[in-house]
Amino acid sequence: MLLLDWFLSHSFSMWLLLQSFVLMTLCFHSATTFPKGCYQAEEDGYRTFRCSNAQLTEVPRDIPNDTNKLYLDFNQITFIPSDAFQNLPVLMELDLSHNTISRLETGAFRGLSEHLNSLDLSSNKLVSVNKDVFMNLKAKTNLSSNPWLCDCVLQEMIRLVELDPGSSSSILCDRSIQEEHVGKPFLQAVKDVDFCNVYKKTTDIAMLVTMFGWFTMVISYLVYYVRQNQEDARRHLEYLKSLPSKQRKSEESSTISTVV
Repeated sequence: MLLLDWFLSHSFSMWLLLQSFVLMTLCFHSATTFPKGCYQAEEDGYRTFRCSNAQLTEVPRDIPNDTNKLYLDFNQITFIPSDAFQNLPVLMELDLSHNTISRLETGAFRGLSEHLNSLDLSSNKLVSVNKDVFMNLKAKTNLSSNPWLCDCVLQEMIRLVELDPGSSSSILCDRSIQEEHVGKPFLQAVKDVDFCNVYKKTTDIAMLVTMFGWFTMVISYLVYYVRQNQEDARRHLEYLKSLPSKQRKSEESSTISTVV
């Protein structure tokens, strides 16, 4: 009986010890999986994964796939590759602001169209983005404070994106195919000019200039060719005149026979 009591009491202690060890192992594994400066939390009932100001240079791997809100702001991320967030099916909010992102690959936001309702790309280094990057995306998107090139590419992309209402006036033309629009809000500039139509006209003019250049070159070559032949003919006639009469007649008849 004493042996049974001792066994039961120690078994319970061993069970508690084993449970504590398992929990510590799981916590340690979870902590070491996340990059330094990243942590998971429950905020207002949403699973949140924060990596703000964590000195990241790329989108981290092993983000929990039940994440609802993902904050990757204030890092040094330079580009977003294709399928970067494809394993986050319930992501609702994505903050990529205040990085150095200059390139978004087509398919960068693939898999986020169903639930994502907020996308922040403000304060990055975006100059030009293909419209296909945002294909099927319904999220309100912040594109402000980027060095945009105002042209047909941006115009087509803006038409596809649902802009965050509070940020649209801060999408400024850092460069433009028309200099008078530099520094102006894009949505204001696009009211005055159709950038795609301007681009088409510019292309047509460039083609006309190129064709005119080739035509001028051909005409110049023909003029040079004719003048060169005339000069050769003149020299030949002078040569014939300088010959004695008999040799000249022979040369002339030889020339005539050659011509015939």
